[in-house]
Amino acid sequence: MNAPRHYLQFKDFSRAEYEYLFSRTRWIKDKFKRYEPHHPLFDRTLVMIFEKASTRTRLSFEAGMHQLGGSAIYLNTRDSQLGRGEPVEDAAQVISRMSDIVMIRTFEQTIIERFAEYSRVPVINGLTNEFHPCQILADIFTFIEHRGSIQGKTVAWIGDGNNMCNTWLQAAELLDFKVHVSTPAGYEINPEVAGVGQTDRFVRFADPMEACRGADLVTTDVWTSMGFEAENDERMRDFADWRVDAEMMQVAHPDAVFMHCLPAHRGEEVSADVIDGPQSVVWDEAENRLHVQKALMEFLLIGKVESDCA
Repeated sequence: MNAPRHYLQFKDFSRAEYEYLFSRTRWIKDKFKRYEPHHPLFDRTLVMIFEKASTRTRLSFEAGMHQLGGSAIYLNTRDSQLGRGEPVEDAAQVISRMSDIVMIRTFEQTIIERFAEYSRVPVINGLTNEFHPCQILADIFTFIEHRGSIQGKTVAWIGDGNNMCNTWLQAAELLDFKVHVSTPAGYEINPEVAGVGQTDRFVRFADPMEACRGADLVTTDVWTSMGFEAENDERMRDFADWRVDAEMMQVAHPDAVFMHCLPAHRGEEVSADVIDGPQSVVWDEAENRLHVQKALMEFLLIGKVESDCA
């Protein structure tokens, strides 16, 4: 039995594989928009394991698997033996014998790595504290749809040096673009955790306005991510100057777009006039989680499909 391919962080795939995935996503999305069925995963089963709740992750994976002709099973740790102390390694061996592919949304990256080590089927990272590769996959595809290749472009990351930021840094190294990172003191990125070298692919800025200057894409996230609620009051104070507003967008490239992985808090990490304004592509970005994840699951289960890919 061959070892399965997993998707645990962005750098798990090569640049050529991403080029294929973006092309394949475009083809799959076009079929979806024309109401043409595409069922390459007929009779396959996706198991979705949630330790962290989510609207977009569950909906995009569950709907996506159904649209590919398969079925999806939702598990959360409160209702399974994982929540009662069953070792992750044991759960992986059982679940992977009863399914074809697994998506996990959890806390520490080590949990999903342990699961993948003992899994007989592909495992997808639906989010961990350290990485969120499916979201960045959707974000980059959305940029390509609106502005073309991201190679040589500049992404401004404003806010917490979190899992989203870490994944943007990996993507920049792999796909050859730059990330301007601006975080409050105490919330900086850790290149070692992010899994990137000290390269010229990212630049740190103390001033978020300067990070946005000339950027082709400005993006942010909530100030208090899931699992950090106890720090909320402190974070509200610390991040007060890191709200993406109209002034920041004005110093970005005139053709810049704004992204947010959602849910968003208007008046906190982003002003209403930005997220609801003409430069915002957040709704296309949210929808594209569905399409990129369909291409991802198809790729992990059956490999490249060259014959009908535009």
